Amino acid sequence: MQKATEVKDLIKDYGGFRALKGISFEVNQEEIFGLIGPNAAGKTTALRVISTLLQITSGEVKVFGCDVIKEADKVRKRISYLPEEAGAYKNLSGRAYLKFMASFYSKNNEEEREIMERGIELAKLGKRLKNKVSTYSKGMSRRLLVARALMINPELAILDEPTSGLDVIISQEIRKIIKDFVKKGTTVLLSSHNMLEVEFLCDRIALINKGAIVETGTPQELKEKYNAKNIEEVFINAIR
Repeated sequence: MQKATEVKDLIKDYGGFRALKGISFEVNQEEIFGLIGPNAAGKTTALRVISTLLQITSGEVKVFGCDVIKEADKVRKRISYLPEEAGAYKNLSGRAYLKFMASFYSKNNEEEREIMERGIELAKLGKRLKNKVSTYSKGMSRRLLVARALMINPELAILDEPTSGLDVIISQEIRKIIKDFVKKGTTVLLSSHNMLEVEFLCDRIALINKGAIVETGTPQELKEKYNAKNIEEVFINAIR
């Protein structure tokens, strides 16, 4: 089976600073893969490269066999990217926002309606969808944005810190949305600094620190390898 994402010896420099130091990892189709590490580890830079938003210094990145630099247009048609600091149009209602975004991905009114209805189902905001986004809590806004990222049925959904700053209940709801959606055939690549959370969400993970991958595997494999109780302990032991 073709890999959803292949990253080989990826280096990304910002002037004299090397943000990514030759990282390599692969994402299988129909899995949730987590790029896990502390803030400023290089997670967001890697996701932006895969999303075709950043040029690379050297190395190779492919999405479903398409090179993210040479075939960027093909890649963009198969992915959806949700940045950590993404926002919705605050003067629109939640419903109007989903309709507006659906219009970019639809060929006709019927397809637009199908995409929007899928977004409404994913967001699970009920009657609050009639209210302006400016009245939403951070958790409600994030649910709306996750719905926006998934409602187009991307082959690969790239989610940067999808539950960052959210309380436990909302985080659980978003994790459930993601897990349920993968069952329908979408692959998810996400980043997170919350190592305990992704242990329950991801099929496989890559631990990244200071721009370098230090370990890759299933959470269970890594815990057994390091005789650790959780992924936080694995990470601490792996970077020693």
